[in-house]
Amino acid sequence: MKNEKIIVLNFGVNYSQLLGRRIREANVYCEILPYSTPVEKILSQEPKGLVLACPPESELGEKATEQKKKVLALNIPVLDDARLNKDTFDIQEGREIIKDFLFNKCNCTGDWEMSSFVEESVKKIKEKAEGKKVLCALSGGVDSSVSAVMVHKAIGKNLTCIFVDHGLLRKNEADQVERIFREKFDLNIIRIDAQDRFLAKLAGVTDPEKKRKIIGEEFIRVFEEEAKKIGAVDFLVQGTIYPDVLESADAEGKMVKSHHNVGGLPENIEFKEILEPLRLLFKDEVRKAGLVLGLPEELVWRQPFPGPGLAVRVIGEVNKEKLDILRDADYIFREEIARVGLDKEYSQYFAILTGMKSTGVRDESRTYEYTVALRAVITKDFMTAEWARIPYDVLDNVSRRIVKEVGQVNRVVYDVTSKPPATIEWE
Repeated sequence: MKNEKIIVLNFGVNYSQLLGRRIREANVYCEILPYSTPVEKILSQEPKGLVLACPPESELGEKATEQKKKVLALNIPVLDDARLNKDTFDIQEGREIIKDFLFNKCNCTGDWEMSSFVEESVKKIKEKAEGKKVLCALSGGVDSSVSAVMVHKAIGKNLTCIFVDHGLLRKNEADQVERIFREKFDLNIIRIDAQDRFLAKLAGVTDPEKKRKIIGEEFIRVFEEEAKKIGAVDFLVQGTIYPDVLESADAEGKMVKSHHNVGGLPENIEFKEILEPLRLLFKDEVRKAGLVLGLPEELVWRQPFPGPGLAVRVIGEVNKEKLDILRDADYIFREEIARVGLDKEYSQYFAILTGMKSTGVRDESRTYEYTVALRAVITKDFMTAEWARIPYDVLDNVSRRIVKEVGQVNRVVYDVTSKPPATIEWE
């Protein structure tokens, strides 16, 4: 089924993705293209309307101005409203402007539904990969999980997922991921216990960038070893999502940065083609697709998690003892946030095991133990973020539980720094 389509032309502003999401929230499919896209290509896609995401006329260069004139001359409805900007999309006025354009100017019917997208995607994957050997690096994150389930729905046991347990996951996470995919979806999953191997490589390392490089490199080596046992595969599944695609090119359509999805997999793994079932979806749409596919909510709404895992939430050298302390503290924090119903209010929240120890008192005796920091933020795009105003009573419960239930911790602090100047993660 061919959906109605709106094309957003990005003339170099930073809110084109947000605009695209607002259009899709109105159940109208849209794609974001650089303004330099040839007019012939735009027309070939038969859009119902065009939205120009551009700065004021005075800030447009000669090339952009010329292209805008060509677009405005087309016999297609165009939204070029000076009132539109990043802030406008978060108030009712902006939403009404968009809806008026979509349904009154372009006569859209709103036929973009996630259930239809999933059904059509599964059909296309089946046509392309049925009977072929397909490999997926499964991290347990939302993108790779939804990709794996979608491909599995299309080709069943011809999909093999490799799940590398590097020992840097959150409490019970590895077991939960394996159980869900084996029992609920009957996936062909190979779980590799590489915990000792990763910790040995990280021994004595304190620099966060070195940690990241070591973990990325070791992940590749483990994946390579297991992939060789399987042999040549026809397709490799990647959890590429639409922002990855958009952020890889600027308004001119030139490469800005590359995104390595599946852990930065090496080029020398043998496969004929890449399957990217989510490459047209925004993050919130990936979650909707996961729910349509039957993924449990606790996995679909799982907190964003850095590729190197808890290694970059343990400040300084990483070892099993520190990881276990952090796992327990982080679990308590997330459990208390969920218990009071705030788990979907905050974009990301987690604990950090700082490298700092301080004096405390326990059972009338002096202690010298670790300090745990708590971090929670609210953000729309993760480019900027505000620290979350968690109620004091919730923070109080979290703090009391951590110092009581987690060994070697006698102090809890809360990070009240926004991004910028801070980053969301500490390392």
